[in-house]
Amino acid sequence: MKIKFQNIILFFSMLLLVSACNEDFLDVDSTDALEAADSETVTPEQMVNGVYGELTDWPYAFSYLGITEIISDNADKGSSPSDTGSDKDVLDNLTFTSSAGSLLDMWTIWYKSIGRATTAINYTENYGLTDDSYKNRLIGEAKFLRALNYFWLVRSFGDVPIQSVDITVRQPKADVYALIEKDLLDAINVLPLKSDYASKDLGRATKGAAQALLAKVYMYEEKWQDSYDMANNVINSAQYGLEADYATLWRASTENGIESIFEVQARGESIAHGVQQYSQTQGVRGQFGWGFNVPSQDLLDAFNAAGDDIRRDATIIFPGETLWDGTTIISNPENPMYNQKAYSSANGGASDTDKNIRVIRYAEVLLIKSEAAFHLGLDAATPLNQVRERVNLTDIANPTLQDIWNERRLELAFEHDRWFDLVRTGQAKDAMAVDGKTFVTGKHELFPIPNNQLNQTPEMTQNPGY
Repeated sequence: MKIKFQNIILFFSMLLLVSACNEDFLDVDSTDALEAADSETVTPEQMVNGVYGELTDWPYAFSYLGITEIISDNADKGSSPSDTGSDKDVLDNLTFTSSAGSLLDMWTIWYKSIGRATTAINYTENYGLTDDSYKNRLIGEAKFLRALNYFWLVRSFGDVPIQSVDITVRQPKADVYALIEKDLLDAINVLPLKSDYASKDLGRATKGAAQALLAKVYMYEEKWQDSYDMANNVINSAQYGLEADYATLWRASTENGIESIFEVQARGESIAHGVQQYSQTQGVRGQFGWGFNVPSQDLLDAFNAAGDDIRRDATIIFPGETLWDGTTIISNPENPMYNQKAYSSANGGASDTDKNIRVIRYAEVLLIKSEAAFHLGLDAATPLNQVRERVNLTDIANPTLQDIWNERRLELAFEHDRWFDLVRTGQAKDAMAVDGKTFVTGKHELFPIPNNQLNQTPEMTQNPGY
C-alpha cells in the first residue's frame, strides 16, 4: 500500500469534532471542526487520506462481518458456542433488534466517513491550490468515498438522512441514490485512470473505481442499461483483467494488481495498521485467531454441487490442511472451517493486519455486465463464462438469472455482498429457510435504525417490524 495513513494522526486530532462521537451520530458537519482543520499544517491530501483511513477502523473487522456474511447463508458465527461476539449470535439467527451493537457501529462509522469526506471536499475547494487537476482529483476521491459510504447505508437501512439536507429526517432512498450517482459521475469526470497514478499513489480511487461502483449502484436500482454501459466502460478501459490464478487474489502478491479496482490499503514500508484485527477475528481459533465468520455447510455444499474445487479451496481453510505458504492448520480446531480470504500469511494472528481488503474487483464487473445483459436480452454468457473459465468450469451457453446469481455467490463468497445480494434478488427467505432460519418478509429486507440514534433523534422513523 502506498497511501501513508500513518502520517495523518494530526489530521485525526484536528477533526475530532468531525468524528461523530457517541453523543452525536449525524451532526458532523461542524463549523468548529472546519476551523480546527484550517491550518497550514494540514494539507488537502491529508484531509482526503483521513477519509480512506476510516476504512481501516475496528468496525470493519467485526461488526461488518456480522451484517454482511455471518447473517447470510455463507457463514455461521463461529468461535465457541458461549462467545456471542456481542451480537453475532443474534445476527446469525436473524433475531437481532435495534439494539444490536454491530448496526450502531456501522451506522456511526459510515456517517463519520461521510462527514469527513464532505469536510475534505470543502477544505480542498477553499484551500487555494493552484493545480486544478490535483485539486479536482482530491475532490473526486472524496466524492467517491462519500458515495461508497452512502451506498452501504442505503443498502442496509433504506431511507436514510442526507447530512447536507437534514440530520433528523430520513430522505427517500431514491434521493440517496441520486446523490450517490451524482458524486460518482462527478468523480468519473476528474479521476485519473489507474495507470496514470504514480506508484506512491496506488490504491487511491480511480476513474475505473468510480465507474465500477456506479455500475453496481445502477444494478441495485435495476437501471439495467446504465449498469451495462458503465460496466462496459470499465471493461473497455484496458486497465483491468482477471488474475490467472483465483487462489492468489487475497495474497500480498496481487495487491493493487490487474484485477484490483478498489481495495482498502494496509501495507506500508513495514506491516502497518491495516484493517484493525480483520485477520485476527477470523483466524483459526486455537491457532492464530478468534474463529468468527466461518464458512457454512451450505456454502461448502454449493461449491461441491458446482464442482468448484478451485474456488472452494481458495475460500475455505480446512482442519489439518497445509496452506499455500507452508502453514499447517491444526487438526482439531473448534470450528470445522475458516475463511481463507481473511488469512494473513505475514503476521498470523497479530492485531494489526497487513492485508489489503478487496472491495471491487474486475470479476464482479463481468458479473454485473452479465446480469444487466440478461435483463436487456443481450449476451449474458460471454462475461459469465470468462469468470467460470478461470476456475475450469464448463461454459453455460444460455445462462439463467439463477446461474448468474449462483456465480456471484461462489466467486464473491466472504467479500461482504452475500446478504445484500440475497435481499435484492428476492432469494433471502428461501435461502434462510434452508439454513433453518426465518426471514420475515416486510421486515428483514432492511436493518433497524439503531436504538441509540432514535433516542437521540426521536422524531426519526423506524423501519417496519422493529
